[in-house]
Amino acid sequence: MTLFAATLITGLILLALGSLFLAGNSAITSMIKAFPRSRAATVIFFGGGAAWFLYQVAGMSAADVIGFSTPQPFLFIFGALAVASFFYLPEFLAVRGLSVVILVGSWPLLMTAYGRYELPQRLFLVSVLYVAIAAAIYLAASPFRLRDFFEWLYRTPGRSRVLGGVLAAYGLLLAGVSFTY
Repeated sequence: MTLFAATLITGLILLALGSLFLAGNSAITSMIKAFPRSRAATVIFFGGGAAWFLYQVAGMSAADVIGFSTPQPFLFIFGALAVASFFYLPEFLAVRGLSVVILVGSWPLLMTAYGRYELPQRLFLVSVLYVAIAAAIYLAASPFRLRDFFEWLYRTPGRSRVLGGVLAAYGLLLAGVSFTY
């Protein structure tokens, strides 16, 4: 992946997310409020995040494997934990899945900007990714906080539009910056 593609993809994701908050549609609002406990979102985000993580584990080199000669035992252990989570830990699993997707997905995006010190505009991408990583770690540890955030966000009608405007504006900024490399 190139730095152009990573910045453009991140900008478009932020623009789409911002437009969801800007829409103010009651169906979208109820979907956002229901996200933390949504079974469909759990399957999409946690299932996708677990699959992506297991793909990364399968590609580990011999130097990364501790105590085993191949990564297959790790695949079995982490795969069994992911499947067991669907049955024994269903609460807020969509939030944890979103956190996994953010954490695993941030790595290739960050690596496109690594060592590119001659391009100071890369910091627009790197900054938003580090904020997303910090939020993902926080929400993975306390996933109910996202539910609380959504309750606070929609308590006053203008708050969601302000957040949506900020996200959409930063997404547009990133999309524009991507063409300066």
